[in-house]
Amino acid sequence: MSSKLEQNSLEYHSGTKPGKIALATTKSCKTQVDLSLAYTPGVAVPCLAIKDNPGDVWKYTARGNLVAVVSDGTAVLGLGNIGPEAAMPVMEGKAVLFKRFADIDTIPICLGKVFDENGKTDAAKVIETTERLEPTFGGINLEDIAAPACFEIEQTLKQRLSIPVFHDDQHGTAIISLAAVLNALKLLGKKIEEAKFVVNGAGAAGIACAEMYVAAGAERDNVIMCDSRGVIYSGRENLTPEKSKFAKESDARTLADAMVGADIFVGVSVADCVTEAMVKSMAPDPVIFPMANPSPEIMPDKAVAAGAAVVGTGRSDFVNQINNVLGFPGIFRGALDVRASDVNEEMKLAASLALAEIANEKVPEEVYKVLAEAYPEDAKAGMFDGDNPLKKTYVIPKPFDPRVVPRVAKYVAEAAIKSDVASIHIADLDEYEKFVAERIAVATQEI
Repeated sequence: MSSKLEQNSLEYHSGTKPGKIALATTKSCKTQVDLSLAYTPGVAVPCLAIKDNPGDVWKYTARGNLVAVVSDGTAVLGLGNIGPEAAMPVMEGKAVLFKRFADIDTIPICLGKVFDENGKTDAAKVIETTERLEPTFGGINLEDIAAPACFEIEQTLKQRLSIPVFHDDQHGTAIISLAAVLNALKLLGKKIEEAKFVVNGAGAAGIACAEMYVAAGAERDNVIMCDSRGVIYSGRENLTPEKSKFAKESDARTLADAMVGADIFVGVSVADCVTEAMVKSMAPDPVIFPMANPSPEIMPDKAVAAGAAVVGTGRSDFVNQINNVLGFPGIFRGALDVRASDVNEEMKLAASLALAEIANEKVPEEVYKVLAEAYPEDAKAGMFDGDNPLKKTYVIPKPFDPRVVPRVAKYVAEAAIKSDVASIHIADLDEYEKFVAERIAVATQEI
C-alpha cells in the first residue's frame, strides 16, 4: 500500500468528523409542537399502539429499514483477526455501502468480550448478544467472524430469530461468484452439472461457494476442496463437519493434483498459490476466479497467458470483479420490503440469477451513461456494447450499474414470497423494481 494512499485514507476517515457515518433524522424538530411529537408527551401514543399491537413497530419506527452489521473482528478481509475496535472502519464502510446502494440504514456493532481463553470466537456469547438485538432491527448482517464459529452463529440465529440473518462473508461471495460461473459456462458452452470445480480455501467463503454451486446444479462429486493442508479427501483426520461434506475418494493430495482436468478454479485463500503450470493442466478453456485480496492466487495476466478463458478477481482494477456489494444491498432490500423472516436458499439462488441475467441484457442508454462515467476505460473498450454484452471480460455486472440492486431486490422478494417466508406480498414485482430504482436514485442525491 502506497504512503500516499495510506495518508489519504487516514485523512478521509478523520476529517472534521471522525468516522464515516452519522445519525440523520427523518422528521422535523424545529418547534415546540415538533418536540412534543418527537418525544414526550406525544411519543407515548405510538408506544401504546405498539404495546397493544406489536406488529405496529414496523409502522411507527425505523425498524423496517434498519440492519445491524455485527462483527467481532476475528476475520476481517485481508487483515485477519484484528479485534473489534480495529474492525470498526470496515463495519462503518459496510454501513456506507448499504445506504449508498440500497437506501438501507445500518448500525455497526463490534462485539468485545466474546472470546475464549485462546482469543477465538466463543459462538455462544455472540449468539446470546446478537439475539438480544432482535426488537430493534429488521435484519442482521454478520460480518468478518472467523470459521468455524461463524457457521454455528449463523445457523443458530437463523433458527432463533424471526428476522433475516445473513453472513455476508459466506454467502455474498458464493452468490456473486455463482452468477459469474453461470455466465462463464454459458459463454464457453459448458454445463454446470458436468463441470469439475476446484475450490481452494475451506473457510466460511470457500465452503459456502461450494455449497452454492451444488445447489445450482453442480455435482458434489465434481467439487474438490482444498485447505492449507491440501486436498480434503475421505479418511483425512480432524475435518470439521462442514469440510467433511466435501471429503471424497481421491488420489489427489495437493492443489496442483486437484487442478488437473478441472474446468473451474475458485480461490478464497492466499496469494500466488496457483502457477501457470497448474492452469495449463486444467481442461480446455478453464475459468479462473482467484479472489484472495488484495493479492489473488494468480494474477489475471498470468492466468490468461496460461490459457484461462475467463478470469475474475475481487479487485476493482481487473475485469470481472466479484464484489460482495453486488449482493448484500439488494438481498436485504428485497428481504426487508417483504418483511422476510429469513434469507433462505431460494432467495440466495434468485440473487445469483438476477445478477447473471443483467450481464446478458442490452444496456439502456441512461444506464450506459452511468457506466461510462464510473468505468470510462471499460466503456471505451466496448465492454457494455451490443444487444447481449456478455463476453469473457464481462460475465458479471459492475457495482455501479443502477440495475443491480433493484433487480436483485425484485428476485429476492419474489423468492421470499414463493417460499413462504414473506409477511408482505407484492402484487406487481415489475413496478416494485422501478420503485426501488427511483428510491435509490433519490437517496443517492441526498448523500
